[in-house]
Amino acid sequence: MALASKGSRQIIVDGTAYRWRLRGRPTYVQGLAWSPCTFAVEHAATPGTTLVVTTNQPHPSNWIGREAEPVLPPGVAAAVRLALRVGWTPTAVGPAFHLDQSAGFTPFY
Repeated sequence: MALASKGSRQIIVDGTAYRWRLRGRPTYVQGLAWSPCTFAVEHAATPGTTLVVTTNQPHPSNWIGREAEPVLPPGVAAAVRLALRVGWTPTAVGPAFHLDQSAGFTPFY
């Protein structure tokens, strides 16, 4: 599934262009800080398998005011490099590739 162009940003990682997107409004469980923030990445020229990264931070726009670090390009680039090392093939057609980096996330209850 391709990312929507609106709201996506381009990033160059090791000479390859990708597009990434963070959901602007959190889902219900992200808004309550019950689950961590996620973002998606795809190959810019030949979108195939989408990388879905689960961070260890709450969504920056959570509704309860829980402090969160923003998702920044260096973090996206690091996630792309890690996903490529563990088997993500961005130009291959297939289901989403999930990279879970949520270790250390503490849900707010």
